[in-house]
Amino acid sequence: MPKRPDPARRSERSRQAILAAARELVSEVGYGKLTIEAIAARAGVGKQTIYRWWRSKGAVVFDAFLALSETPDAGMALPDTGDIETDLKVVMRATAAEFADPAFEAPIRALNTEIINDPDLAAQYRERLADPVDEAKKARLRSAQRAGQIAADADLDLALELLYAPLYQRWLHRSGPLTADYADALVDLWLRAHRP
Repeated sequence: MPKRPDPARRSERSRQAILAAARELVSEVGYGKLTIEAIAARAGVGKQTIYRWWRSKGAVVFDAFLALSETPDAGMALPDTGDIETDLKVVMRATAAEFADPAFEAPIRALNTEIINDPDLAAQYRERLADPVDEAKKARLRSAQRAGQIAADADLDLALELLYAPLYQRWLHRSGPLTADYADALVDLWLRAHRP
């Protein structure tokens, strides 16, 4: 008896093809020229398949960005070697490298553009990505507070903004290279302000 096709597997293949097509096209043509029709054609699916899973091209690009890491929730915890300086430098260097990587940069820029104009997508971004990542970062900072490595009374929300905003600003305005040395300098300056 011949084996019947598995619709779940076919659906997952289509979903992965759509996400890959969105990533490729946003890098090739930019977000402004990206269309659902082009994504569908590249992925070999109908437009209705895309709209069944996503309500806008911004939502597709967001999921395409999340799919760059195999499981979005994996690796959410920050390293904890017991040395906050070492751990922050590892994380900030990785963040700088990711923002400088062309495979990540185009989808990240597209996503930021869409978030500015789409309050629903902004809420989804905060809920599915920004808030969980920030909670993981704050958990690591709380550990450093308990170890006496950063001030016990530090406002962790503000502390995170102070750490990441310069890197984001440099990336946003393309005002300088995103290097390991730059990431280390940000951590050094941040630690001077937050040591007990």
